[in-house]
Amino acid sequence: MSDSAQLPAAPSSAKLQIGDKTLDLAVVVGSEGEHSVDVSKLRDATGYITLDEGYRNTGAVKSGITFIDGEQGILRYRGYDIAEVAQNATFIETAQLLFHGDLPTAEAHAHFTKLLSKHDEQTFEDIVAAMSGLPATSHPMATLSAMINLTSGRYSDSGFNNKAEFEEDAARLMGKVIILAAAAYRTSAGLPILAPKAGYSYCENFLYMLFSTPTKAHVPDPDVVDALDKIFILHADHEQNCSTSTVRMVGSSGASMSASCAAGVCALWGPLHGGANAEVLERLEYIHQSGMTPAQFLERVKNKQEKLYGFGHAVYKNFDPRSRVLKKAADKVLAKLHVNDPLLDIAKQLEDAALNEDYFKSRNLYPNVDFYSGIIMRALGIPTNMFTVLFAIGRMPGWIAQWKEVRDSKSKIYRPRQVYVGPAHRAWKK
Repeated sequence: MSDSAQLPAAPSSAKLQIGDKTLDLAVVVGSEGEHSVDVSKLRDATGYITLDEGYRNTGAVKSGITFIDGEQGILRYRGYDIAEVAQNATFIETAQLLFHGDLPTAEAHAHFTKLLSKHDEQTFEDIVAAMSGLPATSHPMATLSAMINLTSGRYSDSGFNNKAEFEEDAARLMGKVIILAAAAYRTSAGLPILAPKAGYSYCENFLYMLFSTPTKAHVPDPDVVDALDKIFILHADHEQNCSTSTVRMVGSSGASMSASCAAGVCALWGPLHGGANAEVLERLEYIHQSGMTPAQFLERVKNKQEKLYGFGHAVYKNFDPRSRVLKKAADKVLAKLHVNDPLLDIAKQLEDAALNEDYFKSRNLYPNVDFYSGIIMRALGIPTNMFTVLFAIGRMPGWIAQWKEVRDSKSKIYRPRQVYVGPAHRAWKK
């Protein structure tokens, strides 16, 4: 719960009665006042298990990385409010915060940045060689997941023996992922794969590798770099979502950092998870092609004849705190680039309606982070099929931190129970 939430003092235990048996269950209270009932010994004591399809009301882990209060619109990384993180830290500093729990010292930051550059150079030739074996028509997310696994084969990638080894593996994976993402796009576009440029920051290098042509090297604009950095920061972690839970599940088996994060890429690829910002653009394209005005489309939304993507959020019942940060970046980038794009004009009209009309405000249908990240990436010229790839780049530090937390805790392998509803025992018949 948030600082402002008022809850009664938690009891030390709860009682569960099943038939004539009463079981005392411990109450566990998190550092932000979240109350939970520990049912881990329920089956041993009673023979019963809990049923919570989709894990919507199940706390499967204790984690010290990210805190969300959806009712209050709060997101914190390691205790720091997301707006403060986005204003004061770079994406790489944010990654180090998520990994280790504290902001990096200048020395630690310089060391990790040096490791990133080192592994950029080491992995480039491996990536070029491996990419030649993949069809140019592969979806960038398929390429990203496959290549994370494929190119990790020459390294031990355990990341668990000591801090130095973890730093090496984390830097290698983060350095690799922007090269892979840019390479996947350039291969599909028939362009040569580019190596990172010495002296460029993480986001500068990604833009350089993505947009340079054979005749002209791309020089990243500082405001565009800042907007991309913020997109990555705001997506860096989001508690126990589908892809993060997948990373933790795979990591609990003892699988390597790369294998676990490659599984996270596959989970993120699903349209119900990482495809939301692409759906925003698809909906804008639909409005444009239909010939409807934005006002006419919104009337159809109000009449439940159309779906509105990029507004409201399943977790945040008020305002998505990330969208407040990204709106400023979007306004700045759009004003600077002077992009003449009918889809962005439609987006602006939808945004104005959602922020000012009672219908949307009363239902908390405010523009969310997917809305603003989608229109920023559209303005930058990033293809829609790359949107989820950028989401994966941003989420990589969170996945690595969550994988590390599982390994540091020496967790048992995750093994959910089930309620079997198939045929009961039956005799074999020829």
